[in-house]
Amino acid sequence: MTHHEYFNRFYSITRSEYGLLASQFKSKSFAKDEPLLVPGQVQREVYFIKQGVQMAYVDVGKKQHVLAFTYSPNLCANPESFHAQIPSQYFVTCLTASEAEAISFDTLQELFNKSQNLERLFRKMTEVVLAGMINRHIELQALTIEERYKIFCMRSGHLLQLVPHKYIASYLGMDATNFSKLYNQVKI
Repeated sequence: MTHHEYFNRFYSITRSEYGLLASQFKSKSFAKDEPLLVPGQVQREVYFIKQGVQMAYVDVGKKQHVLAFTYSPNLCANPESFHAQIPSQYFVTCLTASEAEAISFDTLQELFNKSQNLERLFRKMTEVVLAGMINRHIELQALTIEERYKIFCMRSGHLLQLVPHKYIASYLGMDATNFSKLYNQVKI
């Protein structure tokens, strides 16, 4: 899927509008375990993932609580830090070597001034992220661990082969032992 096709899933933009946006992309490569964002740092760029898997997490004591995974063709950013240009409260790191197209906050604001459709596109993308966060909160609060596991497998099952299971267990709000049982017993 091209970036243009990906963007059109949220809001239809013309080839020229996409060209305006894509002309500002900067290609970036990141090593496995390379941090994209650490607590206290302001997210200055948003990344459109071409390859690799990233993880957002918060450290509490000696325990990591996984908030999200990102992978192609999705975007990777701390929405709060990026949109408000405030320090992050959590980490974003590359679980695998990754490639992305980056665009800075300031450049994006300039593009919004040039194209109302690009501004609408990013507003729609932000709305989808917000809805996803609400749905994830509902899943964690209202569903059983087996239901959460099955939903994860339907939505992002390919991560079972790419991401250490302890991180997936944390993301699903369960301990590694329960995750291992589900992984070995529940067939999707």
